Amino acid sequence: MPERQREGVRVMPETRADEPARGGLAWVVDPSRWRRHGWFLAVLALGTALRALAMLGYRPALWFPDSYTYIVTVFKPRPDLVRPAGYSMFLKLLEPFHAFGMVTAAQHLLGLATGVLIYRVARRAPRWVATLATVPVLLDAYQIELEHLLVSDTLFMFLVVAAVALCGSERRGTIIAIGLLLAAATLTRTVGQPLILLLAAWYVLRGRLRLAGLLLATALVPVIAYGAWFYATYQRVGLVGANGVFMYARTMSFADCARMDPPADLRVLCDPRPPERRPPSQEYIWAKDSPLVLLPGITFTKETDDLAGRFATLAITRQPLDYAASVLTELGRTFTWGRPVYPDPEIYGYYQFPVTEPGPPGRYPAQVGADYAKLYEQGAIGTEIVEPYAGWLRAYQSMVRLPGPVLLGVLLVPPVAAVIRRSGRRRPAPWLVPWSAAVVLLVTPAAAAEFDYRYVLPAVPLACLAAALSIRPDVRRQRVSKKEFGDDIPRNVQL
Repeated sequence: MPERQREGVRVMPETRADEPARGGLAWVVDPSRWRRHGWFLAVLALGTALRALAMLGYRPALWFPDSYTYIVTVFKPRPDLVRPAGYSMFLKLLEPFHAFGMVTAAQHLLGLATGVLIYRVARRAPRWVATLATVPVLLDAYQIELEHLLVSDTLFMFLVVAAVALCGSERRGTIIAIGLLLAAATLTRTVGQPLILLLAAWYVLRGRLRLAGLLLATALVPVIAYGAWFYATYQRVGLVGANGVFMYARTMSFADCARMDPPADLRVLCDPRPPERRPPSQEYIWAKDSPLVLLPGITFTKETDDLAGRFATLAITRQPLDYAASVLTELGRTFTWGRPVYPDPEIYGYYQFPVTEPGPPGRYPAQVGADYAKLYEQGAIGTEIVEPYAGWLRAYQSMVRLPGPVLLGVLLVPPVAAVIRRSGRRRPAPWLVPWSAAVVLLVTPAAAAEFDYRYVLPAVPLACLAAALSIRPDVRRQRVSKKEFGDDIPRNVQL
């Protein structure tokens, strides 16, 4: 029998004579332990093989319009007005290799590590459930394609999943790690900001106020420091300087100036076309004929951003129901069965493994970024398509993805399971954190920008983890626990 310890201290059962030591090499070579996790290891191996195909078929990386901006920040370290610099810092760490192939390799490893984290945290569920929870992140073709793009989403996904995976602990060192992970996620994508409050609220619900305060302090110090750097650069408060612009673009899907009756200085931002004849929201940020782009100066000056923010606030307050309906429409695109072209063919095409080699960047900022990309690579840049590996991946992508209704079903599993059980437990359920984080990551872009396929993928592993945690724990493990400890099982025992 293992020695009992105080509640809150991990209880390590004694090693049986016929079992290898947990920390030794014998654990690694023990066939029984490999067989115990055989299904997950098979899924992990297949995911690794698919990522190897991506590395072989599309060398060294796939490019996105945002990629070039991130690379400029690597060589000109200053806050960007549109995107925080977290991903640029990640690229800076890998710059000594002078190979974008190393960047994509690192991102594929982060994707695999995310699957391992999901399986590890979901271990209290039956193993087949824990394995199934990892399938979307490990085997979804669009997830693998996103990892091969030079964009921030894979890094962001890993940071958030890692923070959520640790939030079951109450050790101060772990709480500090959670705070730093959330800070890094926020400085990678600003949608991470509400997750800081979300995880702090989790500890408040559990009655751990000091730990909640420690998490907030640890997460906010780096974020405030970055905000100070941003203020010193632009004399503006915030992490980016485009919040008003993006909210303006968001409201143009429904804003009706006849109903809003804006003041004269805001009327220049009106679009006389009815909402159903307008382009997707993001066109109001980048299109040359956008009322915002036609204003003097660059789009993201403080004056323009403030003007756009005022317009957005007026539109939302005068047309709250239209705004809510618009948000629900954008959110609903997440759960469609098919994959319709949206927001436009150009952006949609970036999420497909291409048949032909992409051309050089066309827009002015991307052209500047391309010059820095050549400096990063210390050679020519581009994407070389190598057959038959690329063709195999394209065929795989045409068949294997997570349909929207399936994701919706995964999101419904935890609340439905909670209603069915009606356990009346006083402590919050462990699935609540990943489930809430997934919902936040899905709703926030729909409310503040617009639907984009790549915004959905970082929420998927969290939704799958929540579903796994809500499934009935493995009965066999419960019996083993009671056999060893009786009914008085220590709270933090690791089985």
